[in-house]
Amino acid sequence: MPEAINTTSPEFQEAFEANERQDRINTVKVGSALVFFLMPVGTLLDYFVYEKKVLFFLFLRLLCSGLVAIFWYLHTTPFGRRHYRYLGLAIPLLPAFFISVMIGVTNGPDSPYYAGLNLILLAASVVVHWNVRESLLSVAGVMVMYFAACYRQTTSQHLSDLVNNYYFLVLTGIIVVTGNHIFNRLRYREFTLRFELDQNRRKLEENNQKLDHQNKELADTLQKLTEAESQLVQQEKMASLGVMSAGIIHEINNPLNFTTTGLYTLRKKSKYVAAEQKAEFEDIVKDIEDGVSRVKNIVSDLRMFTHPGSDDLDEVDVSEAVTSALRFLSNEWKDKVHIEQNLPEHHTVLADKNKLIHVLTNLFQNSLDALREKSFNGERPTIWIEGRVENGASIVTVRDNGPGIKSENVGKIFDPFFTTKDVGDGMGLGLSICYRIVQESNGKISVRTEPGKFCEFTLEFPVKG
Repeated sequence: MPEAINTTSPEFQEAFEANERQDRINTVKVGSALVFFLMPVGTLLDYFVYEKKVLFFLFLRLLCSGLVAIFWYLHTTPFGRRHYRYLGLAIPLLPAFFISVMIGVTNGPDSPYYAGLNLILLAASVVVHWNVRESLLSVAGVMVMYFAACYRQTTSQHLSDLVNNYYFLVLTGIIVVTGNHIFNRLRYREFTLRFELDQNRRKLEENNQKLDHQNKELADTLQKLTEAESQLVQQEKMASLGVMSAGIIHEINNPLNFTTTGLYTLRKKSKYVAAEQKAEFEDIVKDIEDGVSRVKNIVSDLRMFTHPGSDDLDEVDVSEAVTSALRFLSNEWKDKVHIEQNLPEHHTVLADKNKLIHVLTNLFQNSLDALREKSFNGERPTIWIEGRVENGASIVTVRDNGPGIKSENVGKIFDPFFTTKDVGDGMGLGLSICYRIVQESNGKISVRTEPGKFCEFTLEFPVKG
């Protein structure tokens, strides 16, 4: 339930005063316009009632309009805005004064122009929103001016006319004061309701803004929780792979050593092979050695999962690591792919240098493989390498304009043994190893891609404190 408005509060009083000021100035301007135009129009009445004084009354009426115009202008100035209450009283009192002069120079109590005084009071009370005090002052002012206009010409035979006229002026004054009092109470109540409505609407907007902010914070928290859950799942996969890898390595190493020793012995025995069979014999031995070498590389990659985080981290110059990684693959990209680097000078990350080169080499190799799969028409195969420091993290991005990654595969690319390459072209360990290396450095690796347009990997490393 909305709180009741405190009408004694400075905020309410200030707002009410500002509203009163603007309302009074607006209504006074309307009243000024009516007096300015209607006073000269009364010359027609002067012509029929006081024909001999038409010119003199016209002068009085024009003078009244001129003075009202001056008061109207004053309301547009800072002085007028400060003293609007007192200046506003002049608008009905000016025409009342000049009509009283007309009454005084003509028939006094017998002049029918006293009806104009009643009309002024009634019209001003409707147009100008006086309070009770201002209403009493204006009514009293009109009565004093009427008495002064009739004083010299009031005799015993005119006394009844004067009493009669004052009776109606008093009745008009009572109606004006009472009506303004009731009307002002209604206006005050209306303003209170509007102020309360504005306050409630403002509070509602503030609450909506708070809710929007809370919803945004909730969405951010949910996103962080989702990312944390994804990382926990990935860590669980890596931990399971580490246990499995340790067993695989133990089982493979012994027969691998026996095979390597046997191959060495076979090489020594090649001198006893017949000349016509020697070439074939060496080819077979070489094929076996290549196979064993490939198995050794796979075992070496698997070893990464069994000994995480054993090396100390240091500040590594990204530009040097990129140069080394590109040098390893130079024969694959030279004169085929455009490399564009945008690395700040002395840009470093907190990592192990050799492992960082391993990560970059793997990412570059993946980009080169992807670029070979895409047909380019008017576009050049390109790899972009950029670096920046942002929100307390040192960031490196690797982007290519290859075919990208299919949406159904994005969530699997860091899983061990997941690959989209043909059998024999890869084991699917490259990005898994990259994930583990970046994780060992207390960093994060993420991917952003649009199928058919680009693929971008982002590496985030902490800045050395």
